[in-house]
Amino acid sequence: MIWQKEEALSRDEMCALQSKRLVKTVAHVYENVPFYKKKMDDMGLEVGDIRGIEDLNKLPFTTKQDLRDNYPYGMFAVPMKQVVRVHASSGTTGQPTVVGYTQNDLDMWANCMARVLAGMGATDEDIVHNALGYGFFTGGLGFHYGSEKLGATIVPISSGNTKKQVQIMREFESTVLVTTPSYALYMGEYLRNLGIDPRELKLRIGALGGEPWSYEMRGQIEESLGIKAYDSYGMSEIVGPGVGFECTHKNHVHLNEDHFIPEIVDPETLEVLPMGATGEIVFTTVTKEAMPLLRYRTRDITSLVEGPCSCGRTTVRMRKCTGRSDDMLIIRGVNVFPSQIESVLLNLGETAPHYMLIVDRVNNLDTLEVWVEGKEGITFVDGMRHMKEIEKRITAEIHSVLGLQVKVKLVEPKSIERSEGKAKRIIDKRRN
Repeated sequence: MIWQKEEALSRDEMCALQSKRLVKTVAHVYENVPFYKKKMDDMGLEVGDIRGIEDLNKLPFTTKQDLRDNYPYGMFAVPMKQVVRVHASSGTTGQPTVVGYTQNDLDMWANCMARVLAGMGATDEDIVHNALGYGFFTGGLGFHYGSEKLGATIVPISSGNTKKQVQIMREFESTVLVTTPSYALYMGEYLRNLGIDPRELKLRIGALGGEPWSYEMRGQIEESLGIKAYDSYGMSEIVGPGVGFECTHKNHVHLNEDHFIPEIVDPETLEVLPMGATGEIVFTTVTKEAMPLLRYRTRDITSLVEGPCSCGRTTVRMRKCTGRSDDMLIIRGVNVFPSQIESVLLNLGETAPHYMLIVDRVNNLDTLEVWVEGKEGITFVDGMRHMKEIEKRITAEIHSVLGLQVKVKLVEPKSIERSEGKAKRIIDKRRN
């Protein structure tokens, strides 16, 4: 089902709509966001120079660091009395990245999420089991309000407690599962270990997102849960989930480009690349009021596909992301930067500054192990109790910063692998 007519505009109609909205957005941020006014003034760029999407490449880029530098509300384009909600995510130094929404923003977001669910085949007769986290994380509330906009019944169970999740899915007769791919796969294994046939459940759709996943994992999820699993794409800085989604034809990710104009750029030169080329995807938001962003660098590496889909949508589509242009890890839906770990270690001051992150997947759930070199002089026999206390303090601090359970291992000084004098930072076994 196509939720809104904008999903099926002709290319000329879409370009005209994007141009109109872009011109309005540029004027809005220039007049109300000092950061963008200075950027444009420094470039000698005037509001009148932007007449349509053909001028998009004249605008400045925005990075996550820009959002941190303007913490908490420096990127907002409306007075706080018009901001009805904020979300936030942890930054590389523990400084959150804050995003804000007006009521119109929330209405737009809810419609984008209704598009996601409708595109995956959900209707107002479905019962949506929302196993994503609620709170500062945008995932849970995004799908919550999208489900209500669609007219479906939402079960806001949130994350965790797999036994309870399965019980509620069975008893409430849930038909749509919203969660991360790794947790969906874990649920499937949990059912199998209990001897529960997935056909005993009413589930038919999996709306999955929040972390990278492969087509192979999709097959395993579909088999273990007896569902059709679809990809949902988004990020808090742009709006949250709802930036893009797979339809029932699974023919790449439809982008809601009437709200979020995509570009593909070379991550090194920032040159705009032609349609079909692989590079970093960049978004300009053209309907947000509280916090519009110009040419936001996502760091996700992908390519775009034009042309109508068999579902009837004509929006541009995005191929599955192949990686990132930075070193961010996504562990169970949580964005993790090595520098976050480094900041914790340096602040505690109880270890050497050399560390290594070992990422693995155990029982289809991502795990993160942090190896840290002990300081010179720590004996790894007589000081065992002291070492365990240090590991415990580091573990607790990382959990406080990231909200993620990790395993910390203190290792001998100079024992971490080095290349050209630098410690190797990441071993991601999920890619092997």
